[in-house]
Amino acid sequence: LCALSSPASADELSWSATATGTSDYIFRGLSLNNEDPAFQASIDAEYGIWYAGLWGSMVDDGAAYEPVELNLYAGVKPVVGPVTFDFGVIYYFYPWADDSNGDIFELKAAFDWSPVDKLTLSPAVYWIPDQSNADSTTTYEGTAAYELPAVGVFAPSVSGTVGWTEADVEYTYWNAGLALAVEKFTFDFRYWDTDINDDPASAYVGLSDERFVFTASITLP
Repeated sequence: LCALSSPASADELSWSATATGTSDYIFRGLSLNNEDPAFQASIDAEYGIWYAGLWGSMVDDGAAYEPVELNLYAGVKPVVGPVTFDFGVIYYFYPWADDSNGDIFELKAAFDWSPVDKLTLSPAVYWIPDQSNADSTTTYEGTAAYELPAVGVFAPSVSGTVGWTEADVEYTYWNAGLALAVEKFTFDFRYWDTDINDDPASAYVGLSDERFVFTASITLP
């Protein structure tokens, strides 16, 4: 992950540009790059409670959407007391794919809450409305993250996510991992798994197996 950022006050425009290297592109428990390493990048802007961005990744999912997935997103993040809400829309599209029928949009509602110091809870709901190429789909997700005491030059944190989605098949996914931040670098070691393999006839078997994913990032001011 490489990021260029420009800090700003609450009523000024701020921006960042990122680049990421990961051992596998995992989306809701599924490998979308055929279990191969992927390069990812994004550009983001914020103005007050408003935000927008464009994110992209290498993709090789055998569904004619290769070689790149792009996500265009925008939303608002109002703050009410100790809670930061996030209401947004995400548009998934594949500009260089053989088949553009994979393009869809999704709505998001989430919030971040810290009930105790250094612990952040982040529940979220994602909803894909009925579209010409997609049926209505709902995904529920919950994340917990905790900042650990510094170890030498490292600032470690642990986090985990559990989600449930009713995509082509209903399934549950989860992950747990350790992130190590040092100066402008972050190294993330994460375990992923799903319950899809309970159904050996599923088309996702092999792309939904348990796996460890390593992600390295660098952030520049």
